[in-house]
Amino acid sequence: MPQLAFLGLGSMGGAIARNLATAGFPVRAWNRSPDKFAGFPELTRADSPADACRGAAIAISMLSDDVAVNAVTLGPDGVLEGLAAGAIHIGMSTVSVACTTRLVQAHAERGQEYVAAPVFGRPEAARNRMLYVVPGGSEAALQRAEPVFAAIGQGVFPMGTAPQASVAKLAGNFLIAATIESLGEAFTLAEKSGIDPARLFDMLAGTLFGSPLVKGYGARMVSGAFTPPGFTIRLGLKDVNLALAAAEAVGVPMPLAELAQQRMELAIERGRAEIDFAGFMTVIREEAGL
Repeated sequence: MPQLAFLGLGSMGGAIARNLATAGFPVRAWNRSPDKFAGFPELTRADSPADACRGAAIAISMLSDDVAVNAVTLGPDGVLEGLAAGAIHIGMSTVSVACTTRLVQAHAERGQEYVAAPVFGRPEAARNRMLYVVPGGSEAALQRAEPVFAAIGQGVFPMGTAPQASVAKLAGNFLIAATIESLGEAFTLAEKSGIDPARLFDMLAGTLFGSPLVKGYGARMVSGAFTPPGFTIRLGLKDVNLALAAAEAVGVPMPLAELAQQRMELAIERGRAEIDFAGFMTVIREEAGL
């Protein structure tokens, strides 16, 4: 098994790193807060991103946003400094297309390869190796990354180049936001009409709308179970903003994304930035007088 570096042990990254170690990969990891390592005895602790990457054939990062990814990759003692020529950096974070393009170029200048491989799935899916991986990069790099993807997910859907993989992830996260918006409106209509939203949800989930996405988010919405969050409104807004930026760059209007953006901004103004993504439906209810 090749030596791996892993950067970022949050709720998603920690689960992924643990699954890679359980699959037999030697994993040397770094996290901004060292106290995280108390829960990961199977990982070897590194003192910096560069330290984690030294000797690694593949580095994997799962970080919160463009700022964190740029700092960990391009900053002092970053991934670029520690990773050898010929090695691969797999970025699993949801970041902007511009950030991905910059990372591809920076790694190429060092003789390294960058693969964008964002994932679909909440922390429970990460823990259970049920993620969907959406990678983009050279064919050779994707082939080398296959054992990593197999150890963490249930399906791999290549999307061409690394920037195209980032666009695919942003498109998917937009659809999640749009689903929450649509369900929020439907449940609010039912509630104001005297129908128990849970009863409507049972009908929707048992007929034409029984996808895992609708079932998962719908159940949280009708029960109001927005804590602990699997994915916060703050991060959801970040992703919708990135989707809108990608759309603007190619001249695509996305009015539904703009509506979801407005809902999330209101939810954050009302102190709900850290509740579950599904919780922005509370704004829909409030605007309806509930």
